[in-house]
Amino acid sequence: MLNDPSIVRALSALLLTALFPLCALSVSALLRALTWRRPRWVHLPLEEDGPPRAPDWLLRIMGLSRGGQAFLTRESLLAGCGFTHDPAWYMIARRMAMLLGFAAIVCGAAFPEYLPVLRHRVFWLQAAGAALAACALYDRPLLEALRKMRSELIMREILAVSKQLLYFAGAPLHLHVKLTRCLPYTSVIRADMRRMLAEWYHDAGEAIARFKRRVGTPEADSFAETLEALRLREDEAFYALLRERIADYKARIELGRESRREAASYVLFVLAGVPILYLFQIFLYPWVQEGHRLFQSLQS
Repeated sequence: MLNDPSIVRALSALLLTALFPLCALSVSALLRALTWRRPRWVHLPLEEDGPPRAPDWLLRIMGLSRGGQAFLTRESLLAGCGFTHDPAWYMIARRMAMLLGFAAIVCGAAFPEYLPVLRHRVFWLQAAGAALAACALYDRPLLEALRKMRSELIMREILAVSKQLLYFAGAPLHLHVKLTRCLPYTSVIRADMRRMLAEWYHDAGEAIARFKRRVGTPEADSFAETLEALRLREDEAFYALLRERIADYKARIELGRESRREAASYVLFVLAGVPILYLFQIFLYPWVQEGHRLFQSLQS
């Protein structure tokens, strides 16, 4: 059946027809993501102003479920990476990337002469499909690495903000004013802090809770709890708690720095062994071979 050229042409035309709207949708979504900007000051208590929630029928077509273990795991990882929209869109894109990657591999192996690429480039098409499918299938380590990197950056910024709040401990200033003066010391969480400050006088407690949900890291949770305590009552005990948090952040940052140094030392140790192996191959290996031949000649 697959040897019939008409059937193969029909399948190729069907795949190309399905690929065209998919590429159009992908380019459109990419352009919207590149040109979309969050409002600087938000005065309405809108929880999300991004794309709408993914429909359930699309999830069923893609074989996904919001209650599945893979979905819940990616939802947690995406929240730690700063993805504040519906994680179902990521899961749909991941499943489509896997399908496209496997389709490129199968079509390159079964129908290389009917693909709209040159014959000698079919291998590169299969390699690209395999790389796309592998990245989509084993995306969890990448997301964990991104979450860890973002968490460390947020920890550094929260440490700087906490130091400034400790500096303003005796000043007769409102907490909103203190946080506003701490904005220049932030970069990753600046947009989230601006939004929290914009929503402050509408409902300060809910603004802090939204800030905690948007950032989505354990450091942000503890920082939001400290802000809530300082908002309710500025007491010296809470500033003592803030000092303990600062000491904990410093210890964790130093631990991360030491672990990176240790990993870098291992890499440098391996790189330092490469010239030694090259030296052995060039200078010592011929002498070893000559000695081996000499012993063989003596034994014979």
